[in-house]
Amino acid sequence: MNKKTVKDIDVKGKKVLVRLDFNVPQDENGNITDTRRIVASLPTIKYLIENGAKLILCSHLGRPKGEVKKEFSLAPVAKELSKELGVEVKLAEDIVGESAKKLVANMNEREVVLLENVRFDAREEKNDPEMAKELASLAEIYVNDAFGTSHRAHASTRGVADYLPAVSGFLIEKEIDFMGNALENPKRPFVAILGGKKVSDKIGVINSLLEKVDTLMIGGAMAYTFFKAQGYEVGNSICELDKLDLAKELMEKAKAKGVKFMLPIDTKIGKEFDKDTESKTVKYNEIPAGWEGFDIGEETIKLYKEELKNAKTIVWNGPLGLFEFDQFAIGTNEIAKTLADVDAITIIGGGDSAAAIEKAGLADKMTHISTGGGASLEFLEGKKLPGIECLQDK
Repeated sequence: MNKKTVKDIDVKGKKVLVRLDFNVPQDENGNITDTRRIVASLPTIKYLIENGAKLILCSHLGRPKGEVKKEFSLAPVAKELSKELGVEVKLAEDIVGESAKKLVANMNEREVVLLENVRFDAREEKNDPEMAKELASLAEIYVNDAFGTSHRAHASTRGVADYLPAVSGFLIEKEIDFMGNALENPKRPFVAILGGKKVSDKIGVINSLLEKVDTLMIGGAMAYTFFKAQGYEVGNSICELDKLDLAKELMEKAKAKGVKFMLPIDTKIGKEFDKDTESKTVKYNEIPAGWEGFDIGEETIKLYKEELKNAKTIVWNGPLGLFEFDQFAIGTNEIAKTLADVDAITIIGGGDSAAAIEKAGLADKMTHISTGGGASLEFLEGKKLPGIECLQDK
């Protein structure tokens, strides 16, 4: 995907509307507990400041559902951003109303204004053309650098591009480069690791990856649906009984394509959903009634590590166990450590897998960690993302 970036346009003296992903977690006092998304946006913002643009930033935060709610205000973001940039980021009291218009009208080069939460306006998520037009009227150029919301066709991610020249920021450029190259032109062997709860969440991704990878490793709760599809008992493990035929089809497709389809050979099980529950490791086909699978076992870890040692491209999406509980985080952590050591391009597909890598303190050892959970899943699936499709081609 060859999209224009901020480097392909002249921004000096121009008002530039930048859609960013400032959907950051906060504690009950409104303090930001994880600034990663803000930090990730800085290269694009700093480039625009250095090149004399007048910056109008916008983002959503949480799910206020079209209502103005104080707890979803971007005020803490404006404060944090001012600190990071060393310049005052002025916060508008609205999105396209009097406050925003007034702040934007009197801007000088290198000044930064942040509009209030775009989802305070119910028209945002409907991709309402009137709202898109009002947003566009504030600026002369549109930049999308919010990869995490690029799979949504909203007024600030898609609609604005109908009224302004639209290009990408550096974050989206990086996502397209790494994930696009991994999928279109991977160094081989190409291994994908998929975890998470449900096969149904990953059908499209599995189908898409079976066309591209040499090996597909399955972990997480979705493994139990594959075991059940083969006729094995899974106790109280999460299992999608309505997806057993699909699981069989996917295994057959892998066989037909010559893809090595790896499932756990042992599993760590617990008595109940509790961090201190009694646990033990059993073979994948020997899960007793009343027990629940929560992690891959030691033999599986060994097997998966061996396979990963020779890989040249690795894409990982979804944890391999209940990593929130320490005793069931071993599989996820061990695979994370392996990825930190291998001589391969390692791409982590956002969401829980990114959180697990961060928790293990190995983020700087990965080639690329995607900033968008849902967006990276759809990208891996080969779907077109509206927030990227609308940008100008080079």
